[in-house]
Amino acid sequence: MATKKNLTADRSSVVHKVRYALRHPERIGGYVRRAARDGWLRTKHRDHVSYYRAVMASDTARNPEAAVGSQTHDRWLALGKMQFDYLLGHGLAPHHRMLDIGCGNLRAGWRFIEHLQPGHYYGIDISPDILISAKQTLTRQRLQEKLPHLTITQDLKLEFLPTAHFDVVHAHSVFSHSPIEVIDECLAHVGRVLAPGGFFDFTFDRTEGEEHQVLREDFYYRTQTLVDLAARHGLTARFMDDWEQLGHGQSKIRVTA
Repeated sequence: MATKKNLTADRSSVVHKVRYALRHPERIGGYVRRAARDGWLRTKHRDHVSYYRAVMASDTARNPEAAVGSQTHDRWLALGKMQFDYLLGHGLAPHHRMLDIGCGNLRAGWRFIEHLQPGHYYGIDISPDILISAKQTLTRQRLQEKLPHLTITQDLKLEFLPTAHFDVVHAHSVFSHSPIEVIDECLAHVGRVLAPGGFFDFTFDRTEGEEHQVLREDFYYRTQTLVDLAARHGLTARFMDDWEQLGHGQSKIRVTA
């Protein structure tokens, strides 16, 4: 199902919120609950990682698949397949080593694990709750013999990972929930773990207007902002036009060292 992107809206503005509420009154209750949770969590968690870890704990307790952005199981399957098919079409081979940043409950990860050789998948996430769900996904898919690594992390410095090791680094729907400081931290360190010829794909919520955020959960960036940020760390970034053809709500950038 294609998703039309609104590239000019400022979702943080009162005017946009009122207009959206008038068009979608059935969603007002959910937004009010999110806003109330945001206010409560702000008082308890000052740094973004702790804050978003708490968000994921709350969402995962209700529905792990919805916590990673899929409101139905069919949608969970479809979005995971979209990610897998895209990388497969870009040459992902069984012998490649893959780092999946923000692996969630393995919406796409179980397909990557199935495709790759044993031990070649490394998934990291800030949420212990969603990683428990990831292990349940792994068990349901009977992929224990693939020996994937599933590891909790506090930041994106990646210092515990080996140099020049990963052919593919992947972050789907991570930077869409990250302030620029978190993205900068990742780009400052990801080049070290990329193998020669490797690449780092990440999605982001794209805007062509003012950059903004909503409830510290959703962040909207201009493409050039992220391309320039990568360049400051000696990386080359390019916008992936072919991903746009798939109709996903987020856009994709590929980074190479």
